Amino acid sequence: MPKPNLNIEEILGDYTKEEDLLEVPLRDRVFSAFFVVAGVITLVVALQIGNLGIVQHGWYEKRALTNMSDVKITPSPRGVIEDRFGKPLVKNESSVNIFLAARRLPHDSGERSRIISETSRLLGLNETDVFLSLETTDWNIRDRILLASDVTQDALVALSEASFPGIEIEPAFRRAHVTPLAFAHVLGYAGLVSEKDLRDDSSLVPDDVIGRDGLEAFYDSLLRGKNGRDVAYTSARGEVKEERVTESPQSGATLKTFIDKDFQEYFYERLTEGLKSLGRTTGTGIALNPQNGEVLALFGIPSFKPEKIKDYLSMPTEPLFNRAISGLYNPGSTIKPLVGIAALTEGVIGATKQIYSAGYIDLPNPYHPETPTRFVDWKPHGWVDMRSAIARSSNVYFYEVGGGFEEQKGLGISRLNAWWNKFGIGEKTGIDLIGEESGFLPTPEWKEKKTGEPWRLGDTYHVSIGQGDVTITPIELLNYIAAVANGGILYKPRVMESVNDIEGKELERSNPIVLKDLSGEIKNFIGEIQRGMQDGVEKPYGTSYLLHGLPFSVAAKTGTAQVYLNERTNAFFVGYAPAVNPKIAILVLIENSREGSHNTIPVARDVLLWYYENRLKGAR
Repeated sequence: MPKPNLNIEEILGDYTKEEDLLEVPLRDRVFSAFFVVAGVITLVVALQIGNLGIVQHGWYEKRALTNMSDVKITPSPRGVIEDRFGKPLVKNESSVNIFLAARRLPHDSGERSRIISETSRLLGLNETDVFLSLETTDWNIRDRILLASDVTQDALVALSEASFPGIEIEPAFRRAHVTPLAFAHVLGYAGLVSEKDLRDDSSLVPDDVIGRDGLEAFYDSLLRGKNGRDVAYTSARGEVKEERVTESPQSGATLKTFIDKDFQEYFYERLTEGLKSLGRTTGTGIALNPQNGEVLALFGIPSFKPEKIKDYLSMPTEPLFNRAISGLYNPGSTIKPLVGIAALTEGVIGATKQIYSAGYIDLPNPYHPETPTRFVDWKPHGWVDMRSAIARSSNVYFYEVGGGFEEQKGLGISRLNAWWNKFGIGEKTGIDLIGEESGFLPTPEWKEKKTGEPWRLGDTYHVSIGQGDVTITPIELLNYIAAVANGGILYKPRVMESVNDIEGKELERSNPIVLKDLSGEIKNFIGEIQRGMQDGVEKPYGTSYLLHGLPFSVAAKTGTAQVYLNERTNAFFVGYAPAVNPKIAILVLIENSREGSHNTIPVARDVLLWYYENRLKGAR
């Protein structure tokens, strides 16, 4: 193509025109804006480089390795969980996993659909759900999805013979729970990692199984073990360039607990039987060693089978909810021993001073003197002192020492809350399980903010007998009772006893942890409270008198809390044995009980008797 002829006069003419233009300098703010924008862009780029190169380095390194190699993961068995005597609570059994690897499916859409449909049929899966999983999976993170585990022998044979491309069959392990329902809440369960798990933890691979609840989750890093892997490095064309490198799988550590397997199984079955006889479905059982915080038993009813989690997700009875450590309840009269300790220690009342219970207290109404506000006892008790008031569970007595009445001074809500805090109420115990909640202690400031109403004497009366807005978890309740039993030492509840590797070497050991030691502060008064709880069992007027025939001494307190606008009643039993130098403290909770705390005592009696006959009798 010929070059155009340029006329020098035209060039000079244009130059002359440019000289006629007026130059206008750029404003300083234009340069400032430019540098700000450039700085922001530079900062964003630097942050992203840091994120990719440092924060997510491990994840992208693994992805790069996957892209340049064929990696076969050999899953490691999770660690075994044992009871205090070495009996397995959960172990591993050989299983088979069926995976769908999308990138290995045929390119032909019709053939892909046929393989997925036929595989779904053989495995008993919903075909629509499988296609939905394929669409929603982040394939930047996962190379395949798990279709089924622990399949039947017939399905396994059929799939093996079909040898569908993209369908991978691999050996695996499944968690085998020895007694699933009795231990589900303390052991928890394990499940396949989520995409969030993979992003949060670069050490995980897409087919890993991790703890989701209970001990499985709390000690997951120890139980998980280390996967083995076979790696074949390949070129872009898929040609193997290096020989296969093998890493052997390493089993997870063995977790030994303080749980007593046989005892918990009996406790669970006995409470299940008790609930069934009442036509009820919900309850909780816990047992502690009050001398050191060891958890001997912990469970909730209804329970669940860990291998069938999906079946329980939408049940209205919430079987996955661990009521023992997460449920919030009015404690009812089980709070009275603590109110008694506070009243004696603060000098509000002497141990032998008596208060008369006619079955109620009438507070004058300044606006309508003819209609006083009445606070009732559950029955008239006559003249009672501290010891008798605990044994009889007199409401009037604790109304007066809690809030005051006429000449009798009361603790008041501030001192009540202070003492409840001393015994761990309103605080998490720190038990080594996932999902623990803490109770709630109401204050005048809280009430006024919530309702716009001032705190009244009647509010103090209500919380003094464990009603009103005060709530507590079962583990908090039993832990405070254990401190009463041992003389005032609040221990941290502990499930794990020790952790050992596959060679038996001890990696961790649990030792008693003192949360608070109140023994010196209450030593002159705790005896009256303990004897009052013992009288509750031994005296005919005691609320736990049905236990009096046992061949060992027991101290106990019952509690009944009205809930749902007084339409339902939750029943508690807390107690310990022997009454002197106790070795066990137990809690029994029955929700929506038919006859209040009386329904818990037969269960508690049998549970304590079993423990005495099988663990304490003849022991030194």
